[in-house]
Amino acid sequence: MDILSQEQLREILREIVREELDLDYIPMGDRWLGGKLILQPRDKGLQAKEIPIDAFFHKICMVRERLRVLEQKINNHPKLDEAEKIDLQQYITRCYGSLTSFNALFRDREDWFVGEKSKD
Repeated sequence: MDILSQEQLREILREIVREELDLDYIPMGDRWLGGKLILQPRDKGLQAKEIPIDAFFHKICMVRERLRVLEQKINNHPKLDEAEKIDLQQYITRCYGSLTSFNALFRDREDWFVGEKSKD
């Protein structure tokens, strides 16, 4: 069994505290409060799936938090060289870019997902 370093233990504890206390609360746009997400199959004979939009929004926020933790772990990884870190960070940036479709759910623009910036 591996022994955790003091820094690894601290990071795990920080993550637990953030999740349990919801310290990184991100407000959802007011127009979505109390709403629901409806997934309607093409086949009208099949039942639609309804999900409370606040539950869906929470899952989106948790994906972002986990991407941030992953990014921190990559940046602090002792065995990855700089080229490997950059390569992995580019994948994370692309993930953020894929999630920009959900920016409409956020109340505040500073909470939006941002992918790669276009080069002008």
